[in-house]
Amino acid sequence: MTKRTQLALATALVAALALGASGCSDPKKGSSGAGASNPAAANDGKLLGGTPVKGGTLTVLSNQDFAHLDPARNWVMPTMDFGTRLLYRTLVTFKAEPGKAGSELVPDLATDLGTSSNGGRTWTFTLKEGLKYEDGSPIKAQDIKYNVERSFAPDLTGGPDYAAQYLAGTEGYKGPLQGKHLDSVKTPDDRTIVFELKRPVAEFSATATLPTFAPVPQSQEKGTQYDSRPFSSGPYKIESYDRDKKLVLVRNEHWDAKTDTVRKAYPDKFVVVMGLKGGQIDDRIIGGEGADASTVEYADMRPESAPKVLPKPDIKARLLAESKGCTEMLYLNNSRAPFDDPKVREAMQYAVDKEAVITAGGGPALNEIATAYLPPALSGGKQPDTLKIAPAGDPAKAKELLKAAGKEKIKVSLAVSTGDKAVGEALQQGLARAGVEVVIDTVDPGAYYDVIGDLSTTPDMTFTGWCPDYPSGSTWMPFVFDGRTIKDKGNQGNYSQFRDEATSKRIDEINNMADAKQANQAWIDLDAELMKKSPSIPIQLERKPLLVGPNIAGAFGHPAWTGEIDYATVGLKDPSKSQG
Repeated sequence: MTKRTQLALATALVAALALGASGCSDPKKGSSGAGASNPAAANDGKLLGGTPVKGGTLTVLSNQDFAHLDPARNWVMPTMDFGTRLLYRTLVTFKAEPGKAGSELVPDLATDLGTSSNGGRTWTFTLKEGLKYEDGSPIKAQDIKYNVERSFAPDLTGGPDYAAQYLAGTEGYKGPLQGKHLDSVKTPDDRTIVFELKRPVAEFSATATLPTFAPVPQSQEKGTQYDSRPFSSGPYKIESYDRDKKLVLVRNEHWDAKTDTVRKAYPDKFVVVMGLKGGQIDDRIIGGEGADASTVEYADMRPESAPKVLPKPDIKARLLAESKGCTEMLYLNNSRAPFDDPKVREAMQYAVDKEAVITAGGGPALNEIATAYLPPALSGGKQPDTLKIAPAGDPAKAKELLKAAGKEKIKVSLAVSTGDKAVGEALQQGLARAGVEVVIDTVDPGAYYDVIGDLSTTPDMTFTGWCPDYPSGSTWMPFVFDGRTIKDKGNQGNYSQFRDEATSKRIDEINNMADAKQANQAWIDLDAELMKKSPSIPIQLERKPLLVGPNIAGAFGHPAWTGEIDYATVGLKDPSKSQG
């Protein structure tokens, strides 16, 4: 039996489980409400394993290294969760609770959520007293200013762009490594930091949850090498880091729980074991024997593992599968042929077989078809269907559009992360129906965003997603479709390299709207307009399936970090049973 056949049988079983348990045929109903049938949604909003006991070693099994742990470069959702919950703190953070409560903002390093003035163009934060780094030295406002400035450095690529988008007077600024600093970030004393913005930003408190707003003392600056050893302001510090193999965190004895209402820091040690195969990770946690009882997985459970989990109540009870709240897309490189032609891009909307992609990704228990760009949480709870294309596509219509564009046969490259190879093959086979030949390039997950974010190595097509950093269209549309955000290296979001003056102008108009409700509707309207221009193809809305060992307690999928386990609260039922 080939691997592809095994995957097809596995996903067929998952689909049957999702659709047949109680006669309900709508997998989108999840676990809320009577008659819900999706087995993957059984633990939505739940905390697994009860309250942890302090102590022991919690092991994280991963198929990849972290893209970046440097807080100036950390903008991949699971890595942001890991970094901001364990290694460094930010001005503001999210509550450590499952479900909707987890989206609530709470102060972290700051005493409150910040104070706005000057019509929302000035934001002031005051740091708590008694904050310390891993060596016992005090955390100062100047250290947060320094890390915000570092986010502009051309060598420190990949991090959030909010400082560049929002702060005044940043044109041409290249970071502090050459001794230059921003006048729009002021630190009148060691505990006060003031941000001067170019326009009013009502949700700047939410922006301050990002790793950009974590402290980095200038004395610890190591340029690109800071990635390997961030200086801890959180409950843990790095004991050792062997890239692509193992990361070991131990307690930061200078972290004071009295200053931190969010992080519980239950385990004595976190060990991240990297470079494992996804199926191997699943099997070890499903078995849950010995040291594997005290493990969690970092990357998603493989689709072919679902039949080993969903029909078995004792194992399903250890599965988290919260909605990611993101939209996975096939990005088309608009900067060159053939996708510089809008007609060809329109043809691709019809050529894709989204149903096949859903099957390859685990079936309707773990995914549903996307019909728009903005995820449901940003579009009133349900995505609109502007183009009304059948889920399996319309190859005849695609061929007609390609013929009209004078390109009946095209050959293009597609980059996917190693774990998405089956999805890449589903895209390849679907597009072949319309005369589009696809050459797949699989990239190691730890290097994937560096490869697709470098304009010299980005392919014709890229498969990845975009997630809101907090519930606002301003964290989605500008980053994915504003041509002014494109960078030669460290490009994030606008992987389509879509440059459209009318779109950029409309983004500015919406950003300047004072009425949040009006702005929200404007983002939705812009979504519909962009679907017609087709810079990318929305493919699917995913869940985040993660298995935990039988000795794990306090585990839940956090809504702010795409359903990743919240490392602020996870721990062990019995620390004596852990190893390491």
